Amino acid sequence: MVKQAARVHAGMLFLAVCLQMEAAASAAGMAKAEGAQDGGSNGDTISHSLVLVQRLEALLIQGNGSDVSLRVETPNADEVKVIQAHALVLSLQSPVFEEILLSRNSSMLVLRESSDCASVFDRFIRYLYCGELSLRLDQATPLHKLATKYQVLSLQQGITQYMTQNLARDTPSGHVAGWYEYALQAGDVTLRDSCLQYMAWNLSSLLQSGEWVTISSQLLMSLLQRSDLILQSEIELFSALEAWIIQNDPDGLTAENALRAVRYAMIPPRELFLLQTQSTILARYQESVRDLLYMSYQFHSASPLQMAKYFDVNCSLFVPRNYLSPVWGSPWIINNPTRDDRSMSFQTQLGPSNHDANKRVTWNVLFSPRWLPLSMRPMYTETGAMQPTRVEGGRPRIIITPATSSTDFAGVSFQKTVLVMAQQQGKVVVKHVYNFHQSTEENGDFLAEADLYRRTSEYLMDSSLFLHIVVKPLYQTLISTKN
Repeated sequence: MVKQAARVHAGMLFLAVCLQMEAAASAAGMAKAEGAQDGGSNGDTISHSLVLVQRLEALLIQGNGSDVSLRVETPNADEVKVIQAHALVLSLQSPVFEEILLSRNSSMLVLRESSDCASVFDRFIRYLYCGELSLRLDQATPLHKLATKYQVLSLQQGITQYMTQNLARDTPSGHVAGWYEYALQAGDVTLRDSCLQYMAWNLSSLLQSGEWVTISSQLLMSLLQRSDLILQSEIELFSALEAWIIQNDPDGLTAENALRAVRYAMIPPRELFLLQTQSTILARYQESVRDLLYMSYQFHSASPLQMAKYFDVNCSLFVPRNYLSPVWGSPWIINNPTRDDRSMSFQTQLGPSNHDANKRVTWNVLFSPRWLPLSMRPMYTETGAMQPTRVEGGRPRIIITPATSSTDFAGVSFQKTVLVMAQQQGKVVVKHVYNFHQSTEENGDFLAEADLYRRTSEYLMDSSLFLHIVVKPLYQTLISTKN
């Protein structure tokens, strides 16, 4: 009976608030729904939702008609926060609160929260009343924790979106790796994947930040095993890994697994030799990576075709990542990208093997801002009528082809990767990565989200589209199968 009476009291209170809102709206003058009076199917909309939100916020601040007190306590701390609230509002917004309130024995609810969650608890409760809140980067995680704990789905999704949109924001100690670790613990797959992708595609920024040496061994291995990492070179990755090992002093197995994830074959032999003679970490774990170093030196001394007869050249050791070095590709800034077709040429080394160090491949690149696939072009019935290769209403496309063919191409295929930059939070970041063999038409969604006609598009910087093209040689294994 006590529980039922409390619910009735809360319901009457909420009804009183709505009646007050209605009176305020009437005093302000209500518009006539003329469309409805004329028998139209669509009437005019009258909305005073803002007034209702203001009334609910005042109800929270003043504590009028409160029927429940929230006592927020922090373990091992003397500070206590008490908030006067209303059971109906809490129950409507949170199924967890609804269950707690149904089983309560008094008007006081004792809630135990961590210190970071307790510091933003009043903001969390305000959201339940007003449906909005303002927050800083350092408040995102505790608010997400509260939204998850009390099953406030709308707030949980909203903060996840806020976090994914603020990955590029600069902070003194970094925050993306911390958000990833939290998302992993909380089971937020969207946030976890967004953080991991951002770090992989903007790895150089992470390696140069103070946050790098604080990442967990689990995150370290997740990054090291990826082929889509975007960074200057493999030597940059090794140097950062060495700093991480020195700072964290992990157990032997963790260090060995991390060092074995380095792709030593992608490091020129001269630099690889210097690593062996100068790196204290590599000297300590030499035996753990001896086989990888041996294969890497063989890779650099023999032709890839010869190597492919005896080794599995499809294993990660021989697969390049997305290196920004000029040896592997070229940046391309396209001014006014919606205007007309553009072209450019650049050269790359034939392959990462030192055997091919002096061999160059020239690549021709064509960018078409409004390419229309053959299946979508208008048909021309007149004999001899030429069908245009570019028409209005098409989509952007890039074609990359070698300027010449060569016997040196035997046994190797070239994967082209286009990195699309965007400006977020005043910082240039990699927004999209497209992999293809010859044309972005193979993807079907190249720049599908980029509104290049809008001057304020995040893809445009000074009215220009910033791209970086990477060419990655992938070798084919020629090992014969023995019966």
